[in-house]
This record gives sequence, C-alpha cells and structure tokens, in this order.
Amino acid sequence: MESTTRKLAIVSSRGHDDERGTVAWTIANTGLDSGQQVTMFLVSSAVDTVRKGASDNVRMNPFDPPMGELIANFQEKGGRILVCPPCAKVRGYAEDDLIDGVQIVGSPALHALINDGAATLSF
Repeated sequence: MESTTRKLAIVSSRGHDDERGTVAWTIANTGLDSGQQVTMFLVSSAVDTVRKGASDNVRMNPFDPPMGELIANFQEKGGRILVCPPCAKVRGYAEDDLIDGVQIVGSPALHALINDGAATLSF
C-alpha cells in the first residue's frame, strides 16, 4: 500500500550568515505541523547550524525563536536532518561533531526523496 503522507525536502545553504537560515527551519517545522514528512538537506554554511552547541544562542531575527530551539523542535517532531559529506569534510566535521540524529549522507539520499514524490524547497 502506498503512503499518502506528503513529503517535503528542504535544501538549505544558509547558516548563521543569513536570516534565511532561520526561515528554512521555520518552514520545516510548519511542514511537520501540517502533517508532512520533512527532511532537511544541509549544504555549505547551513552545515554549521547543526554542529553541537553552534546554534544554541543564535537568534537571527528578534521576532523568531532561537535557531537552536527551531532545530530541536524539528527533531522532536520527527524531522530528519541530512548533511552533505564534502560540506562537512571541508569544515572538519564528523557525525560526532554534529547534534545527535544528524546523518552525513550524499545527494543520492536527496534524489531518492525526490523520486519518491517529495516536493522541494531551497534556501
């Protein structure tokens, strides 16, 4: 039987360098709240947001929750976080450097989601 749950894959290249980093996490959380299965695929500076402790006190916009809270809420609601291997490697990050539950996997994982019908957004 085919799943009727809608899937959303969000590719984020923005981290602590741009307010769009927070926007991506906000939209990801809203996707989960609306019943979608949401996966974040982090590339470039977005990878820095899931380094242990890096987003704990980051608030890009005074009207948004702290980024660390958005990420924690996303994971608590069942969101999946994937990180680009070369993007992690260039920063010297291994999975142990990232918050629990984050996986370093290549783009075939993203393409598998798309092939499975996931809508995509990019930040």
